[in-house]
Amino acid sequence: MQLDEMFVESKICPIGVDVTHPSFGWSYKSSFNRAQMQTAYRIMVSTDEECKKRLIWDSGKMLSRKNVHVLFEGPPLQSRLRYYWKLQIWDQNDQMTESPVSWWEMGLLNENDWAARWIGEADGEPQERTSLPLFRYEFNLDKSVERARAYICGLGQYELRLNGNKVGDDVLSPGWTNYDKTCLYCVYDVTDEMNEGANAVGVMLGNGFFNVTGGRYSKFKRSFGTPRCLVQLEITYTDGTTVTIASNQDWQTSASPITFSCIYGGEDFDARLIHAGWDQPGFMESEDWGYAAEVASPVGKLKSQALSPLKVMKTFKPVSILQPKPGVYVADFGQNFSGWVEISVIGHEGSKVTLSPAELLKDEGTANQKWTGSPYRFSYILKGDGEEIWSPRFSYYGFRYVQIEGAIPADSTDSIRSPMDFPVLVHMEGQMIYPDTRVSGRFESSDVMLNRTHEIINQAILSNMKSLFTDCPHREKLGWLEQIHLMGPSVAFNYQIEPLLMKTMEDIRDAQLPSGMVPTTAPEYVVFSDKWRCFRDSVSWGGAYVLTGWNLFRMYGNTRILAEHYEGMKAYVDYVTEDTDHFIVNQGLGDWYDVGENGPGFVQNTPVPHTETAMYFHIVDVFAQIASLLNNSQDAFNYANLREKIKSAFNGTFFNRETASYATGSQTSNAMPLVLGIVDDSYRESVLAHLIEDIRLHGYHTTAGDVGHRYVLLALALNGRSDIIYKMTQKTDHPSYGYQIVHGATTLTEAWDGPTVGKSQNHFMLGHLEEWLYSGLAGIDYRYDPDFESYKVTIKPAMPEGLDEIKVEHQLPVGCMRVEWKRSNQTQLTLNVIIPTNCMGDVYVPALSMDVITENGSMIEEAPCIEIIGYEAGYAVLRVSSGQYYFVSEI
Repeated sequence: MQLDEMFVESKICPIGVDVTHPSFGWSYKSSFNRAQMQTAYRIMVSTDEECKKRLIWDSGKMLSRKNVHVLFEGPPLQSRLRYYWKLQIWDQNDQMTESPVSWWEMGLLNENDWAARWIGEADGEPQERTSLPLFRYEFNLDKSVERARAYICGLGQYELRLNGNKVGDDVLSPGWTNYDKTCLYCVYDVTDEMNEGANAVGVMLGNGFFNVTGGRYSKFKRSFGTPRCLVQLEITYTDGTTVTIASNQDWQTSASPITFSCIYGGEDFDARLIHAGWDQPGFMESEDWGYAAEVASPVGKLKSQALSPLKVMKTFKPVSILQPKPGVYVADFGQNFSGWVEISVIGHEGSKVTLSPAELLKDEGTANQKWTGSPYRFSYILKGDGEEIWSPRFSYYGFRYVQIEGAIPADSTDSIRSPMDFPVLVHMEGQMIYPDTRVSGRFESSDVMLNRTHEIINQAILSNMKSLFTDCPHREKLGWLEQIHLMGPSVAFNYQIEPLLMKTMEDIRDAQLPSGMVPTTAPEYVVFSDKWRCFRDSVSWGGAYVLTGWNLFRMYGNTRILAEHYEGMKAYVDYVTEDTDHFIVNQGLGDWYDVGENGPGFVQNTPVPHTETAMYFHIVDVFAQIASLLNNSQDAFNYANLREKIKSAFNGTFFNRETASYATGSQTSNAMPLVLGIVDDSYRESVLAHLIEDIRLHGYHTTAGDVGHRYVLLALALNGRSDIIYKMTQKTDHPSYGYQIVHGATTLTEAWDGPTVGKSQNHFMLGHLEEWLYSGLAGIDYRYDPDFESYKVTIKPAMPEGLDEIKVEHQLPVGCMRVEWKRSNQTQLTLNVIIPTNCMGDVYVPALSMDVITENGSMIEEAPCIEIIGYEAGYAVLRVSSGQYYFVSEI
């Protein structure tokens, strides 16, 4: 066995860890060798770089397959220290392999670790300017530096600078939270940025969600306080002595060139107000600079940011720049995305360039912000000294087009005019922002429509992946919770999102009310009134607390998260139970944005109590399993009983035995009970038949919405009817993914007919097909099995008529799995499967019979490491160990 990567808290060599019992994990390289299985491990932790002495914890040889979320069980860890660890693993032949030494570094664990003070503008002083603040401090280092760390929390957002340069390449830091409960700080290794001699540290602050000022468009106005920061530089000299530079009232402050910034309204920058050299040593402060005020700390507790940082991850160049009106230009980037633009411009001092981003255009060809929040704009005032390059820092938007006013694009025929007459836009680049997280999946097929659907869903996922999953990157930017559990598997097939899901759990905990209610959004920045209670209290949304925790366990083997949030999840289940009418939930949003005669919005096809009660059943079912997993046997018994009471009430209320159909007979009505285990076995075939018939009567189109669509797809796929789903994917009339594509969508839209009906053009809430691409067509089903202590995998591919080939890859925490199948001449199938090391799998090989299958050229009975389980419904069922398998069969 070959080790691949070593993780602490799911990251490679992280710094700033503030978990007192961090988790270890490791993965294995893909191997052609079969039956590679870990039988034991040993973890050694030391403060010695070679991990040979000063061991602080030695797990000893543990006879176990476990290689994810192995918790540190040594003595209390200390702030700031770097810990080194190495790993020994034993394989099925008791051969030991030793890893290289890896490490992690602790953050600041205790309040008294902070010497810094919060600084900002004095609390309670009238705000005479809208400009955001700058802070600076100079210091001298009289010895050579061995190591330096910067710890910073800048609220709402910050840019840290040292000696004239930006520290790091992250943006929009820190992640947004309920600042009355949690404030995130970040840690940087700044050793290389330090100079022996004079140094200067500077901080630019933005409002973010900490201080939503309004002034232009804003979803809401709310302030946790004015911008403020906490900065601590800790420097260790080569002789072992240390010095700490901490923010306090000795720091200098002044107004920044950012004259307006709102997370919703945009950002304005006046380059004439730049303090040249302000973030470098030797800067001479003018009368514009004064001393910072020590201000009250935010209410929330400081916590190290464990998220993957947001960065500019992709760039786009305009595919065209048109002039719809005199003096107005519109750049088309050819792709809808979330982020901002970087411009390069030449012009005279005081000239102003205004940029208005938009997803759609008006009939006249100008920017249309009707559905995305208006007015939103970026503006830049030139200082007039040659080519000037600028991009925003603290506000982003979702857009495809940018309307340009006040400048002439360089390639325009109008640009022959002198820059002294009118500024020339030399260059413009669209910059897409999302977390620098691992890509964990790949999907390709022989079907162009499937590939394009995969692309627009993923573009919407990335556009809405920030420090939380947003609903849209413009109008709201709120963390609506239903998409977290409904789309969680789809997202996880493509990206490593464990840290983001863990933050979601923390955001939900911070948002949970004393009654146990979990609101529909977390952080809950907008509190809906009792009149609109359905927008605040809906099981299909609040249930994300239980279901996201369960996904973290099943996908990543994370049981610690379940233990940490057990009482909160239980409180929510109890809250819902107390609010029911004989176990029926009567209010909520239900199957939001389904398809009917009216436009998208409130549910039209399925009774709200049906959908909400089905989801109530689901979270109670899952919570009973969580209780059992954590050995809370009495709770497991009680909630299993409650589950059966809900099932009985649901069937008694919504099931018609004469018609063998649920509620209104809508697709959602029948699909949810099928998937969630509510339908009695004797009626399953009839209920499934009703679902299929309704889809057929609607021309192989869905009528389901945000909640129900996932269950429609699951009901079909789990019952062997992926052929129906494939027919649905080929449709190009409303409602369908194909309709969006043929009408120009470059990201998944909010409504099924989004490109023509309007609304947001960048939502991922209806992207449930992505899960089917992996779990249906490739047939991948995996879960962490605590008894097996690793992952059990099932591969059962679906091969609908008309689809000839797929290639799918997914990176499990333990290693890479792959499924590739290709149909030749409609009668022969090749199926290439890789099962990761330390895993077991059941592979369902489509075949006419057991006698027409070979594996790597051998008859299946003679192939090594394969156990024949049986033959069922057109599949040969084979149990395999880890390794690569190459099947050929007649179909």
